[in-house]
Amino acid sequence: MKLAKNFLEFIEKQNEHKKSREEDIFLDQALYYELRHFRLPIIITVLTMLFGSLGYVIIDDFSILDAIYQTGITFTTVGFGEIAPISDMGRIFTITLIILGFGVFTLAVGTVVNVATNGEITNIIKVRKMLHSIARVKRHFVLYYLNDYTVEIANNLQRNHIPFIVIDPDPDLEAKAKKLKFPYYFQAEPHTEIAIKRANLGMAKGVITLSEKEADNIALIVSVRLFEKEYRKDRPFQIITSSKSSESAEKLRKLGADSVVVPTKLTAQRISTMAVSPDLENLLESFLYSNDTALDMEEVFIPKYSWVVLKRLQDIRLKTILNVSVVGLRYREGKFLAMPKRDILVTADSYLLLVGKVKDLKHAKKIISKVEPPVELKIL
Repeated sequence: MKLAKNFLEFIEKQNEHKKSREEDIFLDQALYYELRHFRLPIIITVLTMLFGSLGYVIIDDFSILDAIYQTGITFTTVGFGEIAPISDMGRIFTITLIILGFGVFTLAVGTVVNVATNGEITNIIKVRKMLHSIARVKRHFVLYYLNDYTVEIANNLQRNHIPFIVIDPDPDLEAKAKKLKFPYYFQAEPHTEIAIKRANLGMAKGVITLSEKEADNIALIVSVRLFEKEYRKDRPFQIITSSKSSESAEKLRKLGADSVVVPTKLTAQRISTMAVSPDLENLLESFLYSNDTALDMEEVFIPKYSWVVLKRLQDIRLKTILNVSVVGLRYREGKFLAMPKRDILVTADSYLLLVGKVKDLKHAKKIISKVEPPVELKIL
């Protein structure tokens, strides 16, 4: 029984190893497969050189080095002539070798031209280079499906120096990405496991999928969550998507999306704000939606071990020590409190909505996630 168990384990390991080789993340196998066209010309060339060298050694008693040299200059038809006297039989052999060499070179040149005009190897090398560059990217966003929304998001990420990778099944993706000056991209079916691994999703910060087809977004959300469950349980991905209706948005959230944007609802809210409170909309447009200002808004998670837990907002002194303002508090159960009063208690697993400069918000996240309060607060 033990022997049978060990044998089954061995078979399982072999299957896993075979599967890992079949994944071909960096297209190594695809490249080797295309290079197979060069095998026959290389083998024939080597055999011809071996045949010629042995012939000169046997017929005219050449030394090994002289035989190889004579075969080389004859085989390549460079016209250097004889390096030593050759018998009549040797000259007949030389003519045969010249004709054979011409045929081999014709085959080799034809193979090279065929592979070059096909362009498959060039494309594989180009994609491999891109995949190796992507493998070095960290803390990036993966943008799936190239459309007008994706382009705007990518431009904003570039302006904020946030790395991203664009993936789309469109065969013309390369031309579009180069025109838009995207640094990382590749063409693939987004929800497949091999595409997820090629996007270096294990090191990514989050995923943004904005397909016009809801089925594509669903397939991708499920695929990413399954990948997360298997490879990255400790750091969940941030998944952002869009939906055409509130009902569909709720379904996408249940499937695993963290944020679902409904464009029609968002547009209606913006237009309503413009109509009711144009001054507020101008303020948001100037500070939060503009790329020319360093002011930003961000939700900061409050872990259980944080020093701010069960402290009042007025005691945390975020405005004084960090130069950021609290404009909202979202509790663990989902209830949101806008413009909370200073005497409100901060509870664990809640979120503080902060407004401030980008660098101050980053500092605030680090300070809030610590166990001990900052030195500045002790002094105050």
